[in-house]
Amino acid sequence: MSQLKWWQTALFYQIYPRSFADGNGDGIGDFAGMTEKLDYLQALGVDALWLSPHFPSPNWDWGYDVSDYCGVAPEYGSLDDFKTFLREAHARQMRVILDLVLNHTSDEHPWFIESKSSRDNPKADWYVWADTPPNNWQSCFDGDAWTYAPERGQYYYHYFMKQQPDLNWHNPQVKQAMWDAVRFWLDMGVDGFRLDAIGTIYEDPNGTPHSVPMTMGELRRFSEIAKTADEKKQVEKYWYDMFCNQWGGPGLHELMKELRTILDEYDGDRMLVGEDENIDYMGNGGDELHLVFNFALMRSGKINPALIRRNQKERLAQLDALEMRGWGCNTLGNHDSSRMYTNFGDGIHDAELARINAALTLTLRGTPFLYNGEEIGMTDLIITDSTRLRDTMATWYYDFMVRELKVDVTEAAQRAGEMTRDKNRTPMQWADSPNGGFCPPGVQPWLPIHPNFVDGVNVKTQQDNPDSLLNYYKRLIRVRRQSPALLAGEYQPLHETAQDYFAFLRRDEKQAVLVVLNYSPAHHDLAFDLAGFQQAHVLFSSAGRSKTDLALKNIHIGPFEALIAELK
Repeated sequence: MSQLKWWQTALFYQIYPRSFADGNGDGIGDFAGMTEKLDYLQALGVDALWLSPHFPSPNWDWGYDVSDYCGVAPEYGSLDDFKTFLREAHARQMRVILDLVLNHTSDEHPWFIESKSSRDNPKADWYVWADTPPNNWQSCFDGDAWTYAPERGQYYYHYFMKQQPDLNWHNPQVKQAMWDAVRFWLDMGVDGFRLDAIGTIYEDPNGTPHSVPMTMGELRRFSEIAKTADEKKQVEKYWYDMFCNQWGGPGLHELMKELRTILDEYDGDRMLVGEDENIDYMGNGGDELHLVFNFALMRSGKINPALIRRNQKERLAQLDALEMRGWGCNTLGNHDSSRMYTNFGDGIHDAELARINAALTLTLRGTPFLYNGEEIGMTDLIITDSTRLRDTMATWYYDFMVRELKVDVTEAAQRAGEMTRDKNRTPMQWADSPNGGFCPPGVQPWLPIHPNFVDGVNVKTQQDNPDSLLNYYKRLIRVRRQSPALLAGEYQPLHETAQDYFAFLRRDEKQAVLVVLNYSPAHHDLAFDLAGFQQAHVLFSSAGRSKTDLALKNIHIGPFEALIAELK
């Protein structure tokens, strides 16, 4: 384990700054609030923090449209407030990585304002321009991917919304300006970056049109109303075909090598994790990204033992095949996906499945990432009042359904509320008090608070309840941190035909740990034949077992039990 880097053994926790903690009482999260909550995060057992964008932004995409890469949005505080947060996190032995948006800027960034001003401006070639749209490419947010700028009489390309013009990474001046921004934060002491949407940086250089017989808005609607297996298969094919020429163009591996070289100049093992599941972006295992996410598990639908086994077999084999062996990265939620509690529940055993899946994330081989609020069981909030939506992607789709597709406004509002990312970005629920303790009474938070904060889904109530989900997470995290095999050990699946439960070993030179996760309401009497071992000492059990020894030939597993035991 001594050979592993900090980012391999760390537990990462994603903070969505706008929704985490309001320190100045204006209904918006900020650095003052985040700094106040560092003791909470330390007590939870977090080792590293990933901050979603905190940069100045007009907030068409809530920070992912950056207007200054070297600043702090005024609603979050000042650069000095960030420095205080970073210093206090480091004082608590917590690392900090930032979100780095490479593909595009805001249309209010000074670079773009200059670029669109005229065709002979020094920054004229910093973005992607064309006299007329050269193809039928679509924005994944809001329709056509080409928008006209009258100032220079040309169209600019944007993979995301029109307020997010794509940078021209073929221009060495763009690259230098972005690397300067990277060094700005590394010099300040940040520990690395999560790279946003890296697959979109380079497109098909031939500009090949897509072949889908509909627009993006029409395809989104088709996705909602598709019923038959053939229709759903067609939807999946259409989504791929529509955007495949706008992803993964040549040049990205060379770019990631350049960025990795910059990080390697700094001490402290600075790291990169990409918003992608493609292991190719790890290069040879030591020259591009340190981690990519195991999105195949997160996006798999309802999790079951067979699916997990298949995922781990394929994923770990790919990582092992790298010249320098790769390291995994597992998560079941983030700011762009439905909340873990909602996404993987069955409507009956949601609470039990949330606990099982927490144990899964924290015991698989690789680095785990949690999303803020996951540890208290926060759930999606479907906002059906279109005036309360803040996600531009959802408000555009609502208008498109009503205006172009003539969908009834009630149904359009429901559909927009279901697809929006607002549903999983609602403010953190800190207490059973007005506004869930996120902001003062009488202040309207930037997004509605989920009303279930009064039903115990809040930090204060759960801290005082030894059987709460929050304390379950704390116990799990403590066991992980204290078990060398769970941090660094190899993975070995057991009972590989079992349909109800997932059993596996984690083993290193010092320790062997058995993990059994029962995904069913049934009891199971299990026998494990593990050479050299007769018993297992219980380290953790969701069934409330005492820390006793179990005979491997006869282990009784309760409904939805998570069992972690050290072999003896």
